[in-house]
Formats: sequence, C-alpha cells, structure tokens
Amino acid sequence: MNLPNKLTMLRIFMVPVFLVFIYLDEIPLHYLWAMLVFIAASMTDWFDGKIARSRGLVTTFGKFLDPLADKILVITALAVFVELEDVQMSAIPLVIIIAREFMVSGIRLLSMEAGVVVPAGIWGKLKTAFTMVTIIVILLYLVVLHDFADIITISDEIRGLIHTWLLGGLIWISTILTVISGAVYLKNGWKYVSATK
Repeated sequence: MNLPNKLTMLRIFMVPVFLVFIYLDEIPLHYLWAMLVFIAASMTDWFDGKIARSRGLVTTFGKFLDPLADKILVITALAVFVELEDVQMSAIPLVIIIAREFMVSGIRLLSMEAGVVVPAGIWGKLKTAFTMVTIIVILLYLVVLHDFADIITISDEIRGLIHTWLLGGLIWISTILTVISGAVYLKNGWKYVSATK
C-alpha cells in the first residue's frame, strides 16, 4: 500500500478517535481535541491527493477509498451534530447528504463493473471541502461555548444569531452544494445506470 492510500486509511481510523473526544466530556477540552482530530483527518484528504498526483501514485484503490473515507468522516460529524443539543442541526440536510452518497456509491459500483472508476469532479471536491470547513466552524463554536466558557462569554442573543445564521447558513450551503454535485455526478455516470436497464 502506497503512502497516499495509507493516509486515506489513517483518515478512516481517526473517525473513532474523533467520536471518543467529542462524546467523553470527562476529557479536559474534549471539544478542542475533537476539532484538532477532525482538522488533522481533513488535512490527510489534501495531502493524499497531492502526493498521489505529484508522485504518480494514483491507483484504482485510492480513487475508490478516498471519497469513501471522506463520506465516513463527514457523515459521522454531521450525525453527531444532529444529536448535540448545542448544535441541533436538522436531520433534513443529513438525509439529503446521505441519499446523495448512496446514489454516488451506486453509480461508482456500476461504473466499476464496467471497468471504469468515475473520480470525484470539481463540484464533489468543492462540496467536500466546504462541508469540512463548515464542520470545523461548528466545532470551533462548541470549543468556545464549552472549553473556553470561563474565558469567553457569549450572550444568548449572540448565541442565537450564530446558531441560526452562521451555522445554519453554512449547513444549508453545504447541502445545496451536495445536491449540485450529486446532480453533476448522476449526469456523468448515467450511461452506466442506463446500460443496466
């Protein structure tokens, strides 16, 4: 297994570490640690692609595993946000995002049966990057709200504005990008779906 694929595997292994930190409030600064783990995992997404392209290490396994690792990382974080009282993310964006990922995975499976791996396009990469930034912003909000509560005080009014307009806005923009990237992927991969009729 080459270095880019090892970094992709590392991203998957960091998901349970992220969950441990975000749920175990017995750990000092646990939201901060969760955010740092998520940032580190997100950075592996950038490094594995850069290394694979620059060193000619792009493989079929990597093309398959890299977007899968992104899905696991992002969906895990968003599912946690639906559950956390301080975020209270609507389940609707999560359902839309999961539905898109199922559709893309199905098309990818059919294209692989045809001997072709359909890589993530620019819209898919933009969606992934924006969603990861959104998750980091939400984690930063939790860090300020809980881990640094003794240092930084947020009034209920400001907290409501942040929750509704900033966090909510970022989540819905991520969802819109998800729909657009899914539509583009479906258009590009439809020939593999229609060939099975």
